[in-house]
Amino acid sequence: MRTNVNSGPRRKTFLAGLAAAGAGIALPGEPSLGQGAGRIDVHHHYAPPSWLAVLKAKNLYTPVWAGWSLDNALAEMDRSGTAKAMLSITTPGLWFGDDAAARRLARDCNDYAAQTIAAHRGRFGMFVALPLPDIEGSLREIAYGYETLKANGVGLLTSYTDKWLGDPAFSPIFEELNRRKAVVFIHPTTAKCCTNLLPGISDAAIEYGTDTTRAIARIVFGGTSTRYPDIRMIFSHAGGTMPFLTERFVHLARDRYAQLLPNGFVAEVRRFYYDVAQAANPAPMAALAKLVPVSHILFGTDYPYLTIAEHVQGLKDCGIFSARDLFSIDRSNLLAFMR
Repeated sequence: MRTNVNSGPRRKTFLAGLAAAGAGIALPGEPSLGQGAGRIDVHHHYAPPSWLAVLKAKNLYTPVWAGWSLDNALAEMDRSGTAKAMLSITTPGLWFGDDAAARRLARDCNDYAAQTIAAHRGRFGMFVALPLPDIEGSLREIAYGYETLKANGVGLLTSYTDKWLGDPAFSPIFEELNRRKAVVFIHPTTAKCCTNLLPGISDAAIEYGTDTTRAIARIVFGGTSTRYPDIRMIFSHAGGTMPFLTERFVHLARDRYAQLLPNGFVAEVRRFYYDVAQAANPAPMAALAKLVPVSHILFGTDYPYLTIAEHVQGLKDCGIFSARDLFSIDRSNLLAFMR
């Protein structure tokens, strides 16, 4: 039975245990990610009870979560030879119009992830969930995540309300993440503008890839990527539609942003990292592998929306990668910059 770490003495005991464990779940210079062998799933979602309760109350609950549990996640990891999974909160995130409620939910979710790491040593890492677009609350949660929970990085969505990452409104967040030389995992969502556009077609089918591309474009052409060079950004789903639109972005960079991007668009996006979640098939992998080095492609699955095994098999069958490439994607590419 799981302990509720967010109430009274139990929470204090849990936090004291984290302090004592210290490097057991920490990012810098210790064995948390690098210990042992096996692939690392950088795109692996979890569902704290408090978050599920909010989704149900907001009529945003999806059936995929009915079968989710930590035991099921661990069993899936064991079946697929996955040593470790990086926990992140998925869309719709944590903010539903109330800053105070979002801050409480963020704290609860992050404590739950840290508790999971402590209870299953060596099997999980975490990306801190933030209550964006609440800037002040998010800065506090970044500090708490790094300094108290010893998180591996921070998780962001591609957009919040009517603003995409790279908008000046998020500059305080990126300044802090750059100061900490943070690893930032970026997951798509559906922007306020673009929900339910096509009857019978889910937002996930089209909008997630599109919103990823909007975020990349805003980050690059808005100057965020050049202004904050010490952030390691990981984009989900092979960069969305960005690889297929590269020629247009190349021309845009040359014609209108030559001073900001003297080396062009491609040089900028080759610095980012991309997971293979829901993209482990020949078309997106061929496009991505032509655009970025294999060293910047990471294993990820979007579990529980798809299985880990589907992605392992998909990468093998797509005919794009050598055995050495697959090993690097599975594990060593991530370990090169996050430990």
